Order: sequence, then C-alpha cells, then structure tokens
Amino acid sequence: MVRLRVRFGSHPVRATGIQLRVPQPSGSVWGWIAIACVGASLLSGCGNHAGSGNTASSGSGAAASTLTIAVIPKGTTHQYWNSVKAGADAAGKDLGVNIEWKGPVLEDDRAGQIQIVQQFVSDNVSGIVLAPLDENALVSPVRAAAASKIPVVIIDSALKATPGQDFVSFVATDNHKGGYLGGERLAQLLGGKGKVILLRYMEGSASTEAREAGFEEAIHKYPGITILSDTNYAGATQGEAQTKAMQMVDEIKQADGIFCPNESSTMGMLQALKQDNLTGKLKFVGFDASPPLIDALKAKQIDALVAQNPTRMGYEGVQSVVAAIQHQTVAATIDTGVTVIDNSNIGTPDVQKLLAGS
Repeated sequence: MVRLRVRFGSHPVRATGIQLRVPQPSGSVWGWIAIACVGASLLSGCGNHAGSGNTASSGSGAAASTLTIAVIPKGTTHQYWNSVKAGADAAGKDLGVNIEWKGPVLEDDRAGQIQIVQQFVSDNVSGIVLAPLDENALVSPVRAAAASKIPVVIIDSALKATPGQDFVSFVATDNHKGGYLGGERLAQLLGGKGKVILLRYMEGSASTEAREAGFEEAIHKYPGITILSDTNYAGATQGEAQTKAMQMVDEIKQADGIFCPNESSTMGMLQALKQDNLTGKLKFVGFDASPPLIDALKAKQIDALVAQNPTRMGYEGVQSVVAAIQHQTVAATIDTGVTVIDNSNIGTPDVQKLLAGS
C-alpha cells in the first residue's frame, strides 16, 4: 500500500494506493493540477501496458495473472482439438494466465472463425493463439489484431503472411515432413510397387495441403508405384469423408494402398473400409493419433499413423504469445515434432508419452 500526503494551504490531500481523497479546495486551479500530477505519478509506478491495450506489464516481472489469451481452433468437433485445448489449459495454469477457448463447430466455417477473431480483438484480449482454417481468409483479421497491438501466434496450419511481422510465431508440426514420412511408410509397406489413393482433406487448409504435397513427393521416388486417385476431397467432417470414400469404392478396390492426411479423413475412410469389408485387404496409412485411430491400429485395420503432438502445440502456442507480450524473444517458427506409429513401436516409452497427451 502506497500512502502519500500533500498539503495545499490548509487542505490535506491523501493518496492511498491509486485512489485520491481530496477535500474541496478553496485555492487556485494550480492546486488541482498538482493533484493530477500526483495521481499520474502513482499510476505510472504501478506498471506499463504491454503494447496491446491490456493491463500486463512488459517487464520480466509482469503480472501474468492479468493476461487473457484467446485460443481459437479450426473447429471443436475433432478429438485432435481437445488435445490442443489440454495443452493450452496447462500452459495457462503454469503461467498464471486466463485462457478463453472458442472456435467454430465445423472446420469449413471460415466466416465463423473470422467473426470469433474479430470479437476477441474487440474485447481487447491480451493475445491470440489461432489455428487458421484457411490460409488466405484469416490474413486480414490477423493483421487487424496486430494493428490493435494484440500479438497473434499461429498454430497447426500456416497463414499466407509473414511471421515476425504480421504475427509473432508459427508453432506447428512440420506438415510437409509428416506427409513425406507417411508416403515413405506406405511405399515400404507395398515393397515399392502398386497403386495408391490419396484422399485429400479440404481446399485452403495449409497444413493438410503440405502433408499431401509431402506424400506425393515421397511416392514419386518409387517408379513402381502409381497414384490411382488424388483429386478427391474428404470434407470437414468424418461423415463427409466416409460418404466420399464410399463413392470411391470402385477405385479403392483397385488400389493396394491409401493415405489420408488428417484425423477426420482417416476415420471416414476407416468406416468406409469396414462397411465394405475391405479392412486389412490393402495397406492404410493415416494421420493423427486419436484413441479410436489407435484402437484401429492395434486391431490391424490401419497399418501406420503419422502422429503430431497437439498437446505440445497448444502449450507452446500460449507460452509463445505470453513471451511476446512480455517483450521476450520468440522464434519465428517452432517445430512441435512428428512421429510414425505402428505396432512395432507403439509400446515404447516415447510413443506412450506422446499418446498420453493426445
């Protein structure tokens, strides 16, 4: 508690904390100016704003408990995002910051996600962690946040903007590498020959487009492998993916292997294969490691899964935006890792640790 006494003639002025109790003076206006200066001095001694219009101090001793970090996923339907949320919540607890979690229900609701970003900017949150569901459509809202001095960290999926300029950092899986590893594993499972299908996810999703490109790059190394189909898109949900896979059943029956680039496309394809009694009859490599997909792997309905670390992604996304608010150095890109899981390594400590957080 700070106490300050100032006397103007016979009228004492007391400042306790940042409140001033001032009797009505009979003196000149100069007494009031002096009082205002006292109040300003007290306020300036209580900490500076972090350049974002919020109450956080910019120094290393910042009162992090005053920060509110908005975390915006692509959607809230997939299990994957629950793991991201768990990581963000853990970081919030460790750092003493408030986490506001909100995203569109489906991953094709661009307008909905834009509106959520804009609302958090209007609310003047301390920082934003965003998984953009479209690499182009979210550029303008992110730049608007930066213009309002609200730092943004991008997670999971890239944005067609510049880290360190339009946003603080990109925290994600090396998605091209993940797709490449998936292609390599499928090629190995096929012995370097056969016909394969790539069921793409959704146009505009930078993360899955990078995985699809990595997959095709790996497959093209094997002249004995032909890509039978790579023009179909699964859509935003498991149900849509299953419907699309059922429409492709004639092509699937001709194929020797399949690759899907995310959780919902992998689950939808799995359900379609089950419906047509095709599980185990062709090699299947999927992406992500939700509990149902791990169960399918153990049951040998899926041969391998390319696994991200969504919990780490959520944690480091929040950690990075808080560091930026506190004017600490943050790397422009942070790779959260990728691992291929199959029945030969699923019991290892490293994989078990990864799965525990998924």
